[in-house]
Amino acid sequence: QLQLVESGGGLVQPGGSLRVSCAASGFTLDDYAIGWFRQAPGKEREGVSCIGRSHRTTYYAKSVEGRFTISRDNTKNTVYLQMNSLKPEDTAVYYCAANPEPFRLCVLWEEPGYWGQGTQVTVSS
Repeated sequence: QLQLVESGGGLVQPGGSLRVSCAASGFTLDDYAIGWFRQAPGKEREGVSCIGRSHRTTYYAKSVEGRFTISRDNTKNTVYLQMNSLKPEDTAVYYCAANPEPFRLCVLWEEPGYWGQGTQVTVSS
């Protein structure tokens, strides 16, 4: 069974940091681009960051550029999103998605047909 599981969310104060993880099971991440999306209450889901099959190819939404860093550890079959200088507007459920075609995911932000449970990130004092 192919599965992506998000974890690492929590409550953090504005200006704080958090790292969320996306672990794959049932398949190898090496051949896939991995993207992070988020959905805030009452808002549509949006693409946040994406990493291609190559570690050197990364993409960021303008709202998080310079604050978030995406990385992958293929030995652990996991992708991470390091979030620094967090703002209240970063509050959302964060989801990850995989696509063997980096252009579809990282440029078109093509959403998968199925989402996992996500991980809640709350930025509040």
